[in-house]
Amino acid sequence: MENKINKTKETLAEKLDLPRDVVLNLPKITITGDNEITIENHKGVILFEDHEIKVNSNVGLITIEGIHFEILFMGGSTLTVCGKFKTVRYEGNA
Repeated sequence: MENKINKTKETLAEKLDLPRDVVLNLPKITITGDNEITIENHKGVILFEDHEIKVNSNVGLITIEGIHFEILFMGGSTLTVCGKFKTVRYEGNA
């Protein structure tokens, strides 16, 4: 049933030319170089360490690996992190 609702939302977003991330509550990830990442529409930070970050989202877990991570901004469903990034991995929903 939920899959049918998501398909309807996708069709509606396409027909009305609305942003899919807003309509479907998908994460929007903006990477600036290799030292700043902003994640919008996340569902919470699961793990935050100096070398690894795990963020929950509607598409599953998002894992960021690197070194020297710091939170620049965290408010509502937006997170901005700086550091030296090596990988960004989507682990998906199980």
